[in-house]
Amino acid sequence: MNKLVAAILVILAGVVVVTVMMRKNAAPQEGGSTASTQSSTPSIVWYGMMPHAYINEVEKGVQQFEKDTGVAVYTTKGTKWTQDDETSHVEALSTQGYKAFSIFPGDPAGANGLFAELVKRGQIVVAYGGEPQLPTPATFTVATDVKAAADFATEKLIQSMGNKGNVLDILETVTDVNTILRKEGVEAAVARHPDVHIIQTISDMTDPDTATTKIESTIAALGDEIDGMIATGYTPSVAAATTLAKRHKTTGLKTIHFIGIDTDPIVIDAIRDGSIDGTVAQNPLGHGYISCMLLKDMLDGYTPKAAYAFINSGTVFVDKNNVDTYPTEVQKITDGILVDLKTKYLNAPANSATTVPATNAAQ
Repeated sequence: MNKLVAAILVILAGVVVVTVMMRKNAAPQEGGSTASTQSSTPSIVWYGMMPHAYINEVEKGVQQFEKDTGVAVYTTKGTKWTQDDETSHVEALSTQGYKAFSIFPGDPAGANGLFAELVKRGQIVVAYGGEPQLPTPATFTVATDVKAAADFATEKLIQSMGNKGNVLDILETVTDVNTILRKEGVEAAVARHPDVHIIQTISDMTDPDTATTKIESTIAALGDEIDGMIATGYTPSVAAATTLAKRHKTTGLKTIHFIGIDTDPIVIDAIRDGSIDGTVAQNPLGHGYISCMLLKDMLDGYTPKAAYAFINSGTVFVDKNNVDTYPTEVQKITDGILVDLKTKYLNAPANSATTVPATNAAQ
């Protein structure tokens, strides 16, 4: 009888050990999310607003960061491009033991409420893709200087128009943290040229079909009054490039100059075949890679030199001259920022030497 009891106790002990090990090794779960496949338990969370071409590119940068550093990141996306949806998801994650968050601010003011809650819990926040309203609890923002980029793109458009004519300003999502700044950038550039005017502004183009319909309808209504178009959002850039590629193959129609943003294959192909003038390449892979590197360094004991800093992730203008080589130019910007992180933006931990590891970021 004693031998039987002893045998049962041994079996039960084995079950307990296996169960504990399984729980210990299980990755945290979040509906619709993708956890890192690396063995270590992630301390860093990367949150994307929702499935979107830009968000997908940022996630690739996070994945490259994981590959280069061996540091696991828990990646997940929301279901709506709203601050409420983001806050709900991130607040739930904040109770699961994570220490650092890379987050796109869904709303410049509303995001700060979420960031403040995370900081109160001792968690580190780096914003990417857009700058929250200042002052902010976030330690860093890694993003495009969107107003300057829109201003620059509009200058390029005006040059292609011969410094005169009417511009159609095409915006994407008016609730997006960056859209108003981009609108201001376009308007600032136009204001410097007395012979250039914004003939109309159209917006709210969150899907390709809606964007294409609005752009085609506006061109049909205004006809030859449009000399150039500027799009400062991903979706309308693709729609405009598609529309103009068709238009410029038809003989007898006026050429409409166009500058877009981002590097969707449709946009790049339209530059190659001369259908459009150019686009502004952002650095979404750098948004993911650099934001996670900052979080890693701070978790390793590095401290910010300032309470807050904006890190301009850079842009590259793409036209027929560099349409095949621009990725190298963007990569050089990312590499330069990474080299500067531990000297320009961070203080080394006490009693440690600062080293800058070689990386293959965003390749």
